[in-house]
Amino acid sequence: MSFAAASASSACADGLLALADEAERRRDFPAAASCLESALRPPHAAALLPLAEARARLRLASLLLAPRGSSRAPRAGGGPAAAKAHLERALLILSPLPSAPPRLKLLAHSHLAGAYAVLGAVPSQKHVLHRALGLLASVSASGLLQRGPALLWNCNFQAQLASALTVDGDPTSALSALSTGAAAAAELGNPQLELFFAASSIHVHLLCWEDSAAVENSVNRATQLWDALPAEQKEHWVGLFFYIELLRTFYLLRICDYKAASQRVELLDTAAKSEMQRGRRIKELANDLRAVERTLGQPGLKERERSALSHKQRQLKTQLRVLCGYDKLSDVLDYGDKLLLAPPPMHGEWLPRAAVFVLVDLMVVMVGRPKGIFKECGKRIDSGLRLIHDELGKLGIVDGVREVNLEHSTIWTAGLYLMLLLQFLENKVAVELTRSEFVEAQEALAQMKSWFSRFPTILQGCESTIEMLRGQYAHSVGCFNEAAFHFLEAMKLTESKSMQSMCQVYAAVSYICKGDAESSSQALELVGPAYRTMDSFVGVREKTCIIFVYGLLLMRQHNPQEAR
Repeated sequence: MSFAAASASSACADGLLALADEAERRRDFPAAASCLESALRPPHAAALLPLAEARARLRLASLLLAPRGSSRAPRAGGGPAAAKAHLERALLILSPLPSAPPRLKLLAHSHLAGAYAVLGAVPSQKHVLHRALGLLASVSASGLLQRGPALLWNCNFQAQLASALTVDGDPTSALSALSTGAAAAAELGNPQLELFFAASSIHVHLLCWEDSAAVENSVNRATQLWDALPAEQKEHWVGLFFYIELLRTFYLLRICDYKAASQRVELLDTAAKSEMQRGRRIKELANDLRAVERTLGQPGLKERERSALSHKQRQLKTQLRVLCGYDKLSDVLDYGDKLLLAPPPMHGEWLPRAAVFVLVDLMVVMVGRPKGIFKECGKRIDSGLRLIHDELGKLGIVDGVREVNLEHSTIWTAGLYLMLLLQFLENKVAVELTRSEFVEAQEALAQMKSWFSRFPTILQGCESTIEMLRGQYAHSVGCFNEAAFHFLEAMKLTESKSMQSMCQVYAAVSYICKGDAESSSQALELVGPAYRTMDSFVGVREKTCIIFVYGLLLMRQHNPQEAR
C-alpha cells in the first residue's frame, strides 16, 4: 500500500470511529455498530493502531451483547457469536501489549465471559474468568492497579464465576466465590455490593437447598444488611430491593409461612406499582431529551433557539438524574432496560424490569389462592399474561414460532418469559378447578400443552407439572383411574423428591376415591414410603398432605383412633 493510500485509509478509519462516537452520543446504536464494523473491515482495519483496534472491538462487542429489545441492541451484526469473535481478537491484541491499560484487559475478559455465558459455553466462561483473576492478582501485586479498583474488579469476576458455577451445578463452589466477593465488598466498604453478594447467596441456597439452617442464615444476613441501610439508599437501590424482597418471599413460601409472605407481597406490589409509574415518567423525559438533542444537532439554528434548547436540555438531564438517582446519564437513559443491582463495572441485573413486575403479579396470585381471593387472582393472571405476551412479541415469539426458530441470543430471555407463562397458566388451572370451572381449566391446560409442544427443550422442567395438572383435572371430573395414571407419570418425569412424594400422595387420593379394597391397598403402597420419609422434607405442605392422606387410609382400615 502506498503512503498516500495508507494515509487515506487511516483518515477514513479515524472518521468512522468519530462517527461511531457521535452516533453513540445520539443513542443511535445501530448506526454506531455499523460505523465500528466498517472501521474493523479491510482496508480500514490495517490502518488502526493495535490499541485503537482493541478498543473498537470492545465497543462493538458491548453493543452486540445488548439483549434484543434493549435500546442498545443493534438491529444486525451477528449478536453474541460475533461479539465473542471480536473479544477474542481484542484479547489477542491486548495480552502482549505492555502499553495496554490493565482496566482494558480486565474489561475484555469480563465481556468475553459474558459472551460465553450467553452462548452457553460454561467451561470456556470459567476458564476466561480464572485467567482474569490471575491477571488481576498480577497487576495488583505490581502496583499497576490501585487497591479500590482491584477490589471492585475482584467483586465483578467473583460474581460472574459464581453465576457460571451455579449453572454448572456446583453450588458449593458458587457459594465460595460469593463469599470471596462479599469479603472484597466489605474491605471496599461498599454496602451495595455487600447486599448484592448476600442476596446472590440466598439465590444459590434456594436453588440447591441442602441445609435449612444455612438457607435461614443467608436470609437473616441479607435482612440485617438491608435493615441497616438509611431510607434514601433503599429508595436509590430499586433493583436490590426487588431482588432481596422476592428472594425472601420465595423463602417464606417454601417454608409455608404464608402470613409473612403475604406481608412481603403487599410491600412488593406497592413498590412495583410505584416503580412502573416512575418508569413511565422517566421514559417520557428521556424521549423529550432525545427530541431536544436531535434539534440541537441540526444546522442553522439561531443563537436564541440554541440557548433555549440548551437550557431545556440541562433541565431534562437534571430531572432525570433526580428521578432515577443515577449519576451517569447513560444509566438514566438505559433505565427502561434494567433494574441495576451493582455499580460499574458490574451493572449486574437479575431479571429484566418487565419480568420483575410479572413475578410480583405471580406472587400476588400465589398468596391470594389459599385465601380464596379468586377475583383478584384472575385479574393478576390476566395482567401477567398480557405483560409476558408483550415481551415474547418483542423477541419475535408469535403464533407459529417454535424452538428451532429462536436465535441463540434470545433463548435465555425467551426461556425466562416462557417459564413464567406456564407458571401463570398453572395457577389459572388451579384457580378454575377450585371454582369448578372445568371448561376454563381445560382451556388453560390445553394452552400449557401447546406451548410445551412448541418449546419442549426450554420447558422440559414443566412436563411433570403439566402431567400432574392433567391428573388434577381428571380427578376433579371423577375419572380416578385416569387421574392416578397421570400422577404416576408426573412422578416419573421429575427428579425432585418433594414433587415425587406429592404425586404419590395425589395418586393415593385418587385410588382412595375409587372406594374398593384393591385401590385402598394400592394407595397404601404409595403413601406408606412417603409417610416414613416425610421428616426429610423442607416444607410443611408436603408433610401435611402425607399425614392427611395417611389418616384417610387408616379410616378406611377402621382405625379411627390412629386416624384422628
